[in-house]
Amino acid sequence: MRKQTPVTNLLVIMVLGSLLTSLAAEPPIGDKTKDVGFPDLVAALKATPGCLGVETAKTESGKQVIFAWFEDKKAALKWYYSDTHKAVIKQFFPNRKLSDHPLAGVPDDGGPVMAVASVTVNEERTKENPRPFKQIAIELYKPLRGGLSLGGRFAPDKMKVPDPSRRVPSGGS
Repeated sequence: MRKQTPVTNLLVIMVLGSLLTSLAAEPPIGDKTKDVGFPDLVAALKATPGCLGVETAKTESGKQVIFAWFEDKKAALKWYYSDTHKAVIKQFFPNRKLSDHPLAGVPDDGGPVMAVASVTVNEERTKENPRPFKQIAIELYKPLRGGLSLGGRFAPDKMKVPDPSRRVPSGGS
């Protein structure tokens, strides 16, 4: 079993929020999701200072996915400490407290980060698997120079990819 990190916890909340928000928008399955009372996480993410953009998708295999781009670690931390994020943690994990060192593995000056969170809904909960998902994955990606775009990119226009050749070496000026 993998140890959950603060990055994982942050993105689990993002994915579960998207999942529940999208389920609530679909025709009710026995009205089970009608009164979920879940905040609109996509709108809250988009309103977070330093969030460059958010996209959602459903894959052919049935995964529901959130792509969220942040300027940097500082921007991701603004989401982490937001009232919406804290409310979701309290709603789904009432005894859990926020980490004292969230995103510890993300460099402070690392530039933009894309968070990709995917989940496959568990439509048939059982005693053995009562969780709302069958599969969940949270991954972080750094943009790289190169590639090709015609007429636009998947990443938000606001996201700037740093040029590694312009970096000043540590201790230099």
